[in-house]
Parts: sequence; structure tokens; C-alpha cells
Amino acid sequence: MERKTDSRSLPMPAGHTSINNQHPECNMVMSGGGAGDPRDDPESSESEIIDCSYQNHTKAIFRKGRHRGSTFRRAILDEADLTEGDFSECDFRRASMVEADLMKSAFDGADFRGADLRKARCNLSNFRNCKMKGADLRGIRGKYAIWQGSDWWNAILNEDLEKALAKKWPRPDNHSDSS
Repeated sequence: MERKTDSRSLPMPAGHTSINNQHPECNMVMSGGGAGDPRDDPESSESEIIDCSYQNHTKAIFRKGRHRGSTFRRAILDEADLTEGDFSECDFRRASMVEADLMKSAFDGADFRGADLRKARCNLSNFRNCKMKGADLRGIRGKYAIWQGSDWWNAILNEDLEKALAKKWPRPDNHSDSS
């Protein structure tokens, strides 16, 4: 069952930017010990569709959020925490996600065309079948993410990341550059 909520109607204490009612002073981001794919979490099988387009959510916390099919088009998500969440089929076109933490999250089928992900933490995340044309991936940590079916070669990348991705997720011979 899916619920659609506009992020502007979510309750937030004064001085905090919080999504999913999680607050930075109460939750530490810990590496390891995770339960695996966020889509398999039995505790929260319900997806909440939110619309954050054209909004500023700098340093917002979306940790463990289940927002499949949500819209973040042209949103400012710089330094936001999107760890261990399900953001499959989301629209991140032209979003600013500079230094965002995307570790251990699912972005399968998401649209990142023109998005700015410079220095984002993307390791251990799924980027299967994502649209990446024009996305700025310079300085990201994403060597250990899953890029199967994504057109990462149409993005702006560092040479070392390009070499690592080409070795592990090669460009198909019959692929066209049109998106």
C-alpha cells in the first residue's frame, strides 16, 4: 500500500531538517551490521511517495526511507543522508546531491539525468538501470556499487572511476547514446 505525502506537510521540530521523523542527535550513521537490501526489510513494507521537487533539503535525513516512485526533481539534497533507503524509480533529474550519503540504498530505475552528485558516497548501493546522461559523478565513492544496465558512460566521471566501472560494468556493444 502506498501513501502520497508532500514533504512540506511533514512535522519537524524547530531548527531541524528531518524526513521520516529521524533526528541527527538521536541517530548515528554506523557502517556495517546492516540488514542488506532495504527493499527486503519486513518492518516497513509500505512505501511513502513524497514530492520534494524544487525544494531545499540540504542536510536532510531520509535514512531508511521507503520512497519508491517519489520526485526529487531539481531538489537541493546537498549533504543529505539517504542511507539504507529504497529510492527505486525516483526522479532525481537535475537534483543537487553534492556530498550526499547514498550508501546501502536502492536506486534501481531512478533518473539522474543532469544531477550533480559530486563527492557523493555511493558504495554498496544499487544503481541498476538508471539514466545517468549528463550527471556529474566526479569524486564519488561508487566503485563498489552495482551499476548494471545504467548508462554511466554518459555521465561526467573521474578517469579512475571510469576505468573501474568499464572493467566491472562494460558498455554494451549495441547501446545507443540516446536516452
